[in-house]
Amino acid sequence: MVGKYHVVTLCGSTRFKDQFMEVQKKLTLEGNIVISVGLFGHSGDDEVWAPGTKDMLDDMHKRKIDMADEIFVINVGGYIGDSTRSEIEYAGEHGKVVKYLEEQQ
Repeated sequence: MVGKYHVVTLCGSTRFKDQFMEVQKKLTLEGNIVISVGLFGHSGDDEVWAPGTKDMLDDMHKRKIDMADEIFVINVGGYIGDSTRSEIEYAGEHGKVVKYLEEQQ
């Protein structure tokens, strides 16, 4: 397996910080390179809300999707917000596999 790592970008609401950390650990131990969010705006990283920062982070996350083979959506309780929905659409438009923490209804 050495040298043949699958790249996964995590997507989802930053209110689910604990789940992001759990999934990142699980996927890493399975032999994946995991790209995650840099800040958790809905979990206390208030810098996200400075003028222009959220737009920059949203764009940056799309670049992280560009680098990935797939995205893994952290959709606790089935929740998918507008930003995450946009990332799922972007990933689909760019031929990325989309997987979910919880099954979609």
